[in-house]
Amino acid sequence: MHEHGPDELLGPVRGTAAWWRGMAAEVNQDDETTPAHEEPTKKHEDARPMRTDLINRIRKEIAAGTYDSPERWEAALDSMLDTFGG
Repeated sequence: MHEHGPDELLGPVRGTAAWWRGMAAEVNQDDETTPAHEEPTKKHEDARPMRTDLINRIRKEIAAGTYDSPERWEAALDSMLDTFGG
């Protein structure tokens, strides 16, 4: 078993979605001035706009207690079972 000293591990590891998918550049661990990940400096050009009308409608349904229904639960469960091959 290999034991790491207190100064050999980097952490905590946080990264963007691209970093977790392995699409970001590797971190140069020899350079101590390089952060473990860098925040994006600009918004992604292909990002879809936030659908505030949909968000507001769903928030109202949740507050009214009408968002969750037996039909919606059945559809979600069926979709989950299809996803996992059930």
